[in-house]
Amino acid sequence: MKRPDDVPAWREDFPYESEGDDHVTRRDFARFLVLLSGGLAAGNAVVYLRSRRPPEEPHARREIARVRDLAPGSAVAFRYPDEATPALLIRRADGELVAFEQKCTHLGCPVSYEREGGEGEGECLRCYCHNGRFDVASGEGTSGPPRDLRPLGRIALEVEDGRVFAVGRPPRRGS
Repeated sequence: MKRPDDVPAWREDFPYESEGDDHVTRRDFARFLVLLSGGLAAGNAVVYLRSRRPPEEPHARREIARVRDLAPGSAVAFRYPDEATPALLIRRADGELVAFEQKCTHLGCPVSYEREGGEGEGECLRCYCHNGRFDVASGEGTSGPPRDLRPLGRIALEVEDGRVFAVGRPPRRGS
């Protein structure tokens, strides 16, 4: 195939014509960036507001365990308020019953109950991902990355006829 002398050789390999292209002005590009940034900001605001809103439906009452089956200084895992949310029921060394969500507030790794030393000494909830520790009484972070974050989600308990029930989540402080 013979080509005219005024057409460069590369045009045969890349036959792209730019005469029909629509050019984008700087003003149109800036308008697009402003709209895109506004949309991203609005989307983030919606996600933030939804995460701060308390749950609308009350949590169901669910039996977790029998008190006689829990020795002081032991814990049992369960799921609450739904099957996708792991939680931990703890019978402290002094006999007090507490329950928390089992996801670390740092990166969502599981936490476990750990007891070291004698009566009441060294009880904590520990996250092994980044060596984080939470206070068993309050769920507040005491060391590692969780110490600067929100506490573990607490689960309200009721004891009736020797059975322990999860009955909901108390509101978090500051919300």
